[in-house]
Amino acid sequence: MFSFILRRVLSTLAVLVVASYLVYVLAAVSSDPLSDLRQSNLPNRDALIKQRIDLLQLDVPPYLRYFLWAGGVLSFVIGRFSLGTSLTGQPVTDAIGSAMGSTLQLVTVSLLVGIVIGVALGITTALRLYSAYDYTTTFMAFLFFSLPVFWIAVMLKQFGAIGFNNFLAHPVIDPLWIAILALLAGVIWMGIIGGATWRRRLLIFGIAAVATAAVLTFISATGWFSNPGFGIVVCAGLAAGIAVVITILSTGWANRRARWTSLTVAGGIAVVLYYPLQAFFSLYGTLGAFTPIIPLVVLTVLGGVAGWAWGGNDRRPQVRTGAIVGFLVTIVLLIDRYLQSWAIYSTDVTQGRPISTVGAGTPDLEASVWVTGLDNFSHLLLPTLTLILASLAGYSRYSRSSLLDVLNQDYIRTARAKGLTERTVVMRHAFRNALIPITTVVALDFGALIGGAVLTETVFAWSGMGALFVQALRQVDLNSIMGFFLVTAVAAVFFNFVADMIYTALDPRIRVTS
Repeated sequence: MFSFILRRVLSTLAVLVVASYLVYVLAAVSSDPLSDLRQSNLPNRDALIKQRIDLLQLDVPPYLRYFLWAGGVLSFVIGRFSLGTSLTGQPVTDAIGSAMGSTLQLVTVSLLVGIVIGVALGITTALRLYSAYDYTTTFMAFLFFSLPVFWIAVMLKQFGAIGFNNFLAHPVIDPLWIAILALLAGVIWMGIIGGATWRRRLLIFGIAAVATAAVLTFISATGWFSNPGFGIVVCAGLAAGIAVVITILSTGWANRRARWTSLTVAGGIAVVLYYPLQAFFSLYGTLGAFTPIIPLVVLTVLGGVAGWAWGGNDRRPQVRTGAIVGFLVTIVLLIDRYLQSWAIYSTDVTQGRPISTVGAGTPDLEASVWVTGLDNFSHLLLPTLTLILASLAGYSRYSRSSLLDVLNQDYIRTARAKGLTERTVVMRHAFRNALIPITTVVALDFGALIGGAVLTETVFAWSGMGALFVQALRQVDLNSIMGFFLVTAVAAVFFNFVADMIYTALDPRIRVTS
């Protein structure tokens, strides 16, 4: 293993050196960083040209100047790491650091949500193979995958921001739209849950359609969008639903101890601790980001402790179930608390236009952690949704084909022959192994996305790595271009290496030779 890692590191360094040298020389000889000053009519033009030549060391030929730049990179061993200076005189490391923080915020959220939704769609379509739900999901996934990213972004700005902000001025849902959305929800749930007979499918369709119509009618009649929030009753209902779903997926509903663990945790957090948590949120709102993090960590741990108490002889499944339920129910309560500040944010901060179309945040906003959280969410919503829609096809197709391949393996047939339930076969055996190739794709995608989403960042005026790269190209800022190249190349190579390591760790059939 050590020799394998050493060979990978040495070969990676060689590739980075050669690639960076070629990019530096080609970028330097194909552009003129003094072109704007040469065309200037300023009286001190010559002095400005000389100043930039000295600043960027333009008097040194590009094939030699590269080594001056590389020397600044290698000086990290003595604590003086440098990527040079941009045309504006700002250190490139400062610009890269600011842009990377903004990009990581956008990419991390979109990647995590995209993975969860994409894998869920892939798994459910694999289990409903060649059904109407499978065909519809496949069609929609490839539709969004084939659409240009900038077109998706522009449409989301038009209808997801401008249109929705206009709707919030008079938040009443038209009865026709209620009927359309109710029928659509019925079709979706009928496809997901399925059924052996048409009678069961129609029953599922009817229940989902009626429930959706009732919820939308209530939301429209009460003007919920003007002052949203869940309250203890809705939180308790959502907590009960989470407990049921997680128990079914984790251990199966027949596991009595897991069932009581999940219901105890859900009821304890959503009902017993609802008002004490509201008091905590109000009293300790000045803790900033730690205000939501502290209860999230504490209640997740307490959920695991409850699972241990209910566990009996085999505590591990109960601990897992209790911790997951505790985490998700706490998320519901946090969302409820954020929504309670929606009226303040919508009215006082955004003047009735809460969904933002540009930027990463409201400038100079000083407010509580709940209002600033809503501000971050409103600015992240549309660019994140753009990246999610563009990536859903890949994750759903990978997970679908991977699960179908695993379900045809001999050990899956053996597990079924032993009398294991379908839930156990899918969740305990097939699902875990189906995720092995997904981990490779996720690692590579994350490494690639660190370089920024150029089109998405441009449309939404998001100051990330993509915007930095576009600006550097327009200004012929060689040091900024090389800083972008170095960061993205190192990230791609590193996550490629991480993907190899994860793959060998997850799949015992793969061995790394020395």
